[in-house]
Amino acid sequence: MNAETQQRILDAVDSGFEAQLATTRDFVAIPSTRGAEGPCQDMIGDLLRERGYEVDDWHIDVEDLKDLRGFGPIEHDFSKARSVVGTYRPRTNGGKSLILQGHCDVVPAGPLELWETPPFAPVIKDGKMFGRGACDMKSGTIGALYALDAIKAAGFRPTARIHFQSVIEEESTGVGALSTLQRGYRADACFIPEPTGGKMVRSQVGVIWFRLRVKGYPTHVAFAGSGANAIMAAYHLIQALQKLEIEWNERAKADRHFKTIDHPVNFNAGIIKGGDWASSVPAWCDVDCRIAVLPGWSIADHQKEIMACVAAASRNHRFLANNPPQVEWSGFLSEGYELTNAAEPEAAFGKAFNRVYGGTPEDLVFTALTDTRFYGLNHGIPSLCFGASGGEMHGFNEFVDLESLKKATKAMALFIAEWCGAEKA
Repeated sequence: MNAETQQRILDAVDSGFEAQLATTRDFVAIPSTRGAEGPCQDMIGDLLRERGYEVDDWHIDVEDLKDLRGFGPIEHDFSKARSVVGTYRPRTNGGKSLILQGHCDVVPAGPLELWETPPFAPVIKDGKMFGRGACDMKSGTIGALYALDAIKAAGFRPTARIHFQSVIEEESTGVGALSTLQRGYRADACFIPEPTGGKMVRSQVGVIWFRLRVKGYPTHVAFAGSGANAIMAAYHLIQALQKLEIEWNERAKADRHFKTIDHPVNFNAGIIKGGDWASSVPAWCDVDCRIAVLPGWSIADHQKEIMACVAAASRNHRFLANNPPQVEWSGFLSEGYELTNAAEPEAAFGKAFNRVYGGTPEDLVFTALTDTRFYGLNHGIPSLCFGASGGEMHGFNEFVDLESLKKATKAMALFIAEWCGAEKA
């Protein structure tokens, strides 16, 4: 691809950027929390149809996925769960095929009064767009769509098959991405524009979600010593799991990528529910937890370590020793992923990056996870993850930096044209 073609595509991104932001704002305005992603999928389907893509919009059947590598259990109402894929088919074949994927699910906003602006009424100020999902990762999904638009607006069209995929459940199980693979979608490479701060994800953690279900013995608080407090017993288990976290971080020092990161394995007690009455010793407590694992670590083996940790801590507790808690797997059972065997797509992206940013992309060793793992681990499809800068993901006042979004869109557009090939329309 010559310099003139590159410049025409870059200019097209600039020309379409205001429209891109307007579409992004509309997308962010949809409160697509877990189980409520349907309107976002409707919007993506409409955008793809308007552009002439073949659209496949289907209900996800968990029974089709439960035996596949990386499946995580679903606990909520999944009756409305859908994946949407738009396919571009070239007039002539001259490049390599590509999956472009974004997730439309977002995490809960939390107490609304702690946001400076409403989370689902996105605003632009100081060169940033604020709103839940603006950074993670609705701006990236729409950016990928407008990167394709820019190639067309510049007078070109790709010469390879492209699947534009909008998935759900990225924040909790990953079964949305898994469903596209079960459906049969494949390509020579995958590109996921998560917000990486302009860096390329080289290695990422996996995640295990689990729930501690702790029983107690209720009494009137006036006689608390004769009861057993399930909430305090749960805290005893949390302390034990914090020690396991320390052990796993020691183990991480042997990993060739994560040894450079201080404390890459993070344990989090994220949800706690328990008790029925302030003046009653609580008879139950549930704690939903998350812990990371590194690439190459067996999920099954580390589940056993979690179980052993909880069992050992219970044996050292007056009440739990005879009333052991339950451990339930409640979401992610996801392996870590290291980007390997990706020299060709990385070289293609390197050319695009150099034109937009200058130099070569910096590696990111990521202490969170993305859907890239399914493509690389399950099917050997090299899966690149690169995107814009932002902040406060999963927190209050989430935002994406707009200048970084424009540059990331430009890099995506040039990468698509380089990897897939481009001919005059």
